[in-house]
Amino acid sequence: MDHQDVDAAVAEMLRVLRPHTSEDWTVPAGPLEWTCWQTAAHIGHDLLAYGGQLAAQPADAYLPFDLNVRPTASPAEVLQAVIACGGLLSSALATASPTLRAWHWGPCDPEGFAAMGVAETLLHTHDITQGLTVDWLPPAPLSAAVLNRLFPDAPPGDPSQVLLWCTGRGELNGLPRRTSWTWKAARPD
Repeated sequence: MDHQDVDAAVAEMLRVLRPHTSEDWTVPAGPLEWTCWQTAAHIGHDLLAYGGQLAAQPADAYLPFDLNVRPTASPAEVLQAVIACGGLLSSALATASPTLRAWHWGPCDPEGFAAMGVAETLLHTHDITQGLTVDWLPPAPLSAAVLNRLFPDAPPGDPSQVLLWCTGRGELNGLPRRTSWTWKAARPD
């Protein structure tokens, strides 16, 4: 996975959510305790954090900064912040050497950061669409790429449904909903 996948995930998020920016984003985002607004701001935060990790290349921790979206920002303005953060991650990925390693619970390569950026964008877009009662599933090709990189032990099936199941967002072919999960982004080699 690379910067083009991050760009595609952010573009898909915008395609789905922009038509709904005049709706009430103070409702819970699907199963989350966060509102739709907070969840969108969280997407931006994660994209910025991943870009920062790639730029600074820390070996043992996350950088000590956070994204602060003004509480008065409209949903459309929050999406603009996500665009900016996605662009920063995409730029960092486009210039990163494949041998670069930065910390994410261990050494993580650029592909891992790209996969995490795509996963955060798709999964939280799904959460927001649930809160706004918009029928949407993450695109299968991006979901398959995320599963391949972050969930190597994922069961077979429709990639969108499997990704949701792997992250505790649904049942799958009789498998119970997961109550805890982790992805495998860190790879030393």
